[in-house]
Amino acid sequence: MDSITLHSDEYLANLLLQNSEAAFTEIYNRYWQPLYRTAYNILQVNEPAEEAVNDVFISLWKRRNETTIASLESYLHQATRFRVFKAIRADKADKDFYQRLAAESKAILTEDPRFFKELEELFQAVMNTLPEDERAIFLMHREQGYSYKEIAETKDISVKTVEKKMSHALKVIRTKLDDPLLLALFFHFLK
Repeated sequence: MDSITLHSDEYLANLLLQNSEAAFTEIYNRYWQPLYRTAYNILQVNEPAEEAVNDVFISLWKRRNETTIASLESYLHQATRFRVFKAIRADKADKDFYQRLAAESKAILTEDPRFFKELEELFQAVMNTLPEDERAIFLMHREQGYSYKEIAETKDISVKTVEKKMSHALKVIRTKLDDPLLLALFFHFLK
């Protein structure tokens, strides 16, 4: 039989579903270093980057029978990004992480079309929960770049009303998207 190191990611993912420790070890050996680089490039701190990657592999092993993985590499990189953003939320990142967050958000949107489609569907679902006038005001401001004053003049309402409706819309969005990565991507999507 061929050495397990010669097998494709797809084959390893299938073996993992069958509780193969050898497949897990090969996946770990194949991907730990690239995932660490991804985590470190965002966090710029060694220990939290290592923790994030180790958490990804722990989760992969625990969930090996629950998840069918279409692309092992994409799945692991995506999981690493989510763990990194969890570390950011726990304040384990340095002060420049917001710049890296924007760059990583863009990378996620451009590298993984399925994630982009899911985000687009999520965007529509969240927008549909807003009252029609609130949704229109929010989209005028975020998508079309109208100022609060311009919206007030267009809608024939006060600036205070626009502020109130925007504040409520943002509160609803934050409630529905309580993950910092989703919020960042959501607002990146609007640009």
